[in-house]
Amino acid sequence: MVPKRWSVFLRRLRRFFLTSVIGGMAVVLPITIFVALLRFIVNFTAGILSPLVLLFPFSENVSLWLINLLSFGIVVALFFTIGLVVRTQYGNKAINRFEERWLMQLPFYAVLRDTVRQFFGGKKAPFSQVVLCDPYNSGALMTGFVTDDELGHGFLTIFVPTGPNPTNGFIFHVPEDKVYYVDVRPEDAMRTIIGVGTGSRILFAGWNGAPGPKQ
Repeated sequence: MVPKRWSVFLRRLRRFFLTSVIGGMAVVLPITIFVALLRFIVNFTAGILSPLVLLFPFSENVSLWLINLLSFGIVVALFFTIGLVVRTQYGNKAINRFEERWLMQLPFYAVLRDTVRQFFGGKKAPFSQVVLCDPYNSGALMTGFVTDDELGHGFLTIFVPTGPNPTNGFIFHVPEDKVYYVDVRPEDAMRTIIGVGTGSRILFAGWNGAPGPKQ
């Protein structure tokens, strides 16, 4: 029979391994998706332009290199043009309507869109903001993470993990005045949850005592 302390050690080691693997995937996956998508678009464009190889009086390798360079330039110009359109009021509305009506119907499009936006800083990543919240208006505060701040109507979505297993928890849609932002790293807050509250003083050290973002 495995001693209790070894059982606890193995559970912590397994949790450390899994969280590290997931953290690595969260960093590598957006980069991989971006590179694969860019490569696909450039290769697709190069395939369309491949008949132009006959117009270049160079060797086949040099001609193919010029075609790939031209394809990359066209793709960059296309992205630049779309970026300019999105920066305008009417272009942004048109893109949003097209996205909501057609693109959002595609499987996994919403997940990929949010992943890319997080990668480029267009949207704040879930679990990046630690908060203390009072969803029951009881005066007792719970440690949580903001998972969606775009609900509107003055509400936020908060995930409150349970200790010592933070993969379980509760989802609350709470008014912003019931949420207290804490200037603490998510990994430090997660340690207090895994440690069933041990070290929670860092949460209050990073809290200005008022609801809303820390000033």
